[in-house]
Amino acid sequence: MAEPSRIERLCLEKGMKMTGQRRTIARVLSDATDHPDVEEVYRRAIERDPRISIATVYRTVRLFEEANILERHDFGDGRSRYEQAPAEHHDHLIDIHSGRVIEFRSQEIEALQKAVAESHGYRLVGHRLELFGVPLDQPDPEGE
Repeated sequence: MAEPSRIERLCLEKGMKMTGQRRTIARVLSDATDHPDVEEVYRRAIERDPRISIATVYRTVRLFEEANILERHDFGDGRSRYEQAPAEHHDHLIDIHSGRVIEFRSQEIEALQKAVAESHGYRLVGHRLELFGVPLDQPDPEGE
């Protein structure tokens, strides 16, 4: 039997029952280097097990999200997209032409966000930052 994926291990640590189809979906999500939506997870899953239904993928993704194993994102394209709950915080830069998502970390941005919260009398306990852009060699869609 193959070594359990990171998501499979997290599910087992949380005491979840791991059916064969859940294992397949967990492996698809663990192997993802992008931020797939449920339909893309389904396409990848049926390549491994054609018996998996789209409903099973939806239920499993929701279960993993509720267990804080997956993180859901809405990058403005009308689709919920998913990634493994990151071990380390990161932010996202989304190419609005291609939909490509670039993960990045910036200590300067982190420090600035903390300073903004403190300047308003708050202690920052969490945040999400999503930047939307186009490659420098492409025209601005807003004509700016």
